[in-house]
This record gives sequence, C-alpha cells and structure tokens, in this order.
Amino acid sequence: MSRIHEALKKAEQERAAAQPLSPAPAMPALDLDDAAEMPGPHPVVADPSASMFAAPFSLDALLSRSLQMNWQPDKNALLFLNGDDSAPGTEEFRTLRSRLYHFREKMTLKTLLITSAVPKEGKTFTAANLAQVMVRQHGRRVLLIDADLRGPRLHLTLGTTAGPGLSDYLEGKNDEFSIMQRGEHENLYFIPSGKEIDDPSELVSNGRLKMLLQRVEALFDWIIVDSPPAVPVSDASVLAKACDGVLMVVRAASTPADVARRARQEFPDQQLVGMVLNGTRDGAIPYARYYYETYHKGPASKA
Repeated sequence: MSRIHEALKKAEQERAAAQPLSPAPAMPALDLDDAAEMPGPHPVVADPSASMFAAPFSLDALLSRSLQMNWQPDKNALLFLNGDDSAPGTEEFRTLRSRLYHFREKMTLKTLLITSAVPKEGKTFTAANLAQVMVRQHGRRVLLIDADLRGPRLHLTLGTTAGPGLSDYLEGKNDEFSIMQRGEHENLYFIPSGKEIDDPSELVSNGRLKMLLQRVEALFDWIIVDSPPAVPVSDASVLAKACDGVLMVVRAASTPADVARRARQEFPDQQLVGMVLNGTRDGAIPYARYYYETYHKGPASKA
C-alpha cells in the first residue's frame, strides 16, 4: 500500500508542476467603517491635509509655488535700492557681509537671528539691508523671515502684505511655500509675520519654526530671521535655538550698557557671533571699529 500511496503522490506533484501558476486572488476592498469593528490592529489612514507638508523641496518648487508679489519697498530704509552704491551705510553692510562669511569658515552659519536689547535699536533695518547686500552677490539666494510676531515691521519696509505668514505656518494652517513671497529683486524671498496672535511665546516655542528652517535651508545660501527684542520678552532666546548664530544690534548713545549685557546673557557664548553698533555719527568711531565688533573667546560682554 505504501508503494501505491507514494506513486499517487508523485503523480500529483508532477501534474501540479506542469500547470501554469495562477495569479493570487485580489484582496477585496476594505471599508473603513467595517475595519474599525475588526479585531486586531487597524490600518493606518493618512490625513489628507498632511500631504501639503510633504511637497518636494526643490528650486522648481520654490519658483513655482512661492508668491510673486509687487513689492513697493521703502527706499529710505533699504540702502541698496536708491541707485547709489556708495551711499552712507552701504560699505558698512558689505563689511558685515564679509565678516559673516569669515565666521562661516569656522562654524556652521546659515540661519542668523537678528535681535536687539530693546525696541527701536535698528534690528529690522539691519535684517532688511543685510538680506539686500547678501543677494547682491551673484547667485546668492536669501530668505528673510519676520519672526517678530509682537511688532512686525519688515512687511512695511518691503512694501508688501503681512500675511499669510509665519504665524499661520506655526499654527499648521499653511505650508512653507504658501507663506513665502518673492518680489522683483532676484533671489530675495520673504516670509512675513502673518496674522496677529494673542500669545506669540507659546507659538514660537512649538517646534515648527525649526522644522520650517530644516525643510527649506537647502534652497538658500542665507536665512535671516528678525526677532523681537531680547530683554522685554523671551521670544528671541527661544527662536535662537532654531538658528545657527545671533547678531545683536545696539544703538549708539541709546542702549544702556547694563541692558545690553542682560540681553547678551540670553544667548550662549558660542552662538552670539557679533554686535552691530547702529546710529553712530560720521567719524565718531575709528575706521577699524566703526561698525562691527566680533566676539571671540571669553565673555562677550568684554567686546
């Protein structure tokens, strides 16, 4: 009997081997309402709204999806738009640009926070003109971000709208490109502050700014972030954690020394790359030190 059984089994195997393979039956469509009642782990369903944050971050996407705007810039505030390359202040910003590139040779420095100790020291003026002087170099692409959600002014300097902007992105209402503007000035991009909100401190600390910078940093040579003053509110120190370096603006004959020291203490020594002295009179400071003091090793307050 065993030989007969083995012979039948061998014949069945040979017959099965000679037949073509049949395709696997298609899985029936699964209704999500029915799936919720099935035992065991349920399938993960993607949130359709999440797809807007998964767009490819390429130069083509930047050019096609950023908002082309008709900016009406304030030429009194933007030194490089008046047609005079030797106008007062222009050479100082070129010097600042050179110093920052020098720092870049020694440390990671792409995202730069611009702040001050107290309001009306010139931080927004500095941020706007630094962005302008950066893009004057051929092929350099710069993103300027107004992260001063308490007193935004960069949109007024550039002559554009305040929204949609950063606050809308931080709340998860807009993606990166839908808040990003570009004007007629080649290679300068701008993210305005966005709609007014009640509690900026909570919003800037939710981690989405860091995600924004990480997503778009490969598209730009520099990202310049204008922040609130460091002493009155905590926003600047929180924003600085998402940036590579901090540049502080103080105003000559205006910023009290003790207030400047207090502001400086809001940032780690290795992150504070320098200080801009704003509002000086011609000839008030020796040429070698007229504009920019760098912080090297040791307490920055000694610089």
